Amino acid sequence: MPIDLSRDVVLRWEGIDPKLAGTLKEGGVTALLVPNNEPAFSEACRQAGLKTATPEELPSLSLEEMDKSPSRPAALKAGQWPGLTRHSAPVNPDEDVASASHQPWIDANSFWIAYLRAMYPQRTAMLGYQPNEEAGLKPGRIVPYDSLELGLIDAWAAGGNYVLAIEPRYRKALLGGDKEAIAAWQQLGRTAAWLRKHQPLLGRPISPIATLLVADDITAEIANLMFRQNVSPRLVAASALPAAFPGCLALVASSIPDPAPAARKTLLAYAHAGGSLIVDAPGEKAWWRTPGLKAVRAQEDRDFYSFGRGQIVAYREQIADPSEFAFDVIDVVNQKRRAVRLWNASSVIAVAASGPKTGPLACRTVVTTVNYGSPVDYDIPARVRGEFTKATLLRPDAAPLPLKPVKRGTTTEVIIPQLKRLGVIVFS
Repeated sequence: MPIDLSRDVVLRWEGIDPKLAGTLKEGGVTALLVPNNEPAFSEACRQAGLKTATPEELPSLSLEEMDKSPSRPAALKAGQWPGLTRHSAPVNPDEDVASASHQPWIDANSFWIAYLRAMYPQRTAMLGYQPNEEAGLKPGRIVPYDSLELGLIDAWAAGGNYVLAIEPRYRKALLGGDKEAIAAWQQLGRTAAWLRKHQPLLGRPISPIATLLVADDITAEIANLMFRQNVSPRLVAASALPAAFPGCLALVASSIPDPAPAARKTLLAYAHAGGSLIVDAPGEKAWWRTPGLKAVRAQEDRDFYSFGRGQIVAYREQIADPSEFAFDVIDVVNQKRRAVRLWNASSVIAVAASGPKTGPLACRTVVTTVNYGSPVDYDIPARVRGEFTKATLLRPDAAPLPLKPVKRGTTTEVIIPQLKRLGVIVFS
């Protein structure tokens, strides 16, 4: 039976010991990538209900390689080991450090899933980074065993998948019978089963409050920081624009190639109809200049123009600081109109999306929260755009928990009492 990349939990595995098939399945794995087809191991996997394939059948490719074969099943080899933190000041690299004035940089890869889904909609968005220096794991660096579970959550919560790869220390401990390693592996299995069961809630169409056009790794990095600052952006390929952008308050068309005439017309029509178009093509590259623009005000790095019922926000230089730019987008949207907002959660990324209309998990809106830092055991206030009378927190590590929704203007606020790794709030 072929591997279903949209449903299977795939593990990259180098061993061929038949006795390990049951252990691998205990971690929630349903398919293995193994370097060769050893009959005894393949049969043991089949008996355990595990599918097998070779790495050549699901290669890890760069963005450039993916562009050359956009429909071929493949995993993106770019990515950072999730949950790692980096800081501008020299601190212990294994600590999560934050303060009122310092926000930790957290390595998350969910933005790559959103990027792949926008750029290559004809195939499953799949990540294939491995535990090596390219992914930020320098030799000798110790990471928690549950970081592998976080990698799976990171990808599935965004509507994609990840080819699991066990870092050497974890693999050695697991095969050696270490209790902590086994416990983490069993928790991985429970989380994998939960993700499969609740998949209808994951990777839903993002609330279109802010839309970002993507085209390459530069725009992917802008997406990264927009997600990191909880802008909850919808990503759209710059080469495949829809005819309209309903519900979109800020359309980011920065750092993209010069739009073709038809695309330019679509973007300007969006602004003329009442939206905010954000661009960074200055001087002779200012494709957005058109009759009817009226200068309104100027700031240090950008100019504001009214156009029809909307506006164009034009930066004088290409975006150099995606993090600060993400806050600028929030200002354009307006804090009161944001799709989702969190407080007291510096290591959590939240995304607001539409809920499934039918089925046992039917709801109006879904807010997915992923914690990339240490487990949180204090209250996290969260607001979502819209008015709701019912909210429930779903987590792989705990029973469903009803939350009390409170109306806050045009938004609804709930309190998340604790968050270990993943929390999915369903609103109705």
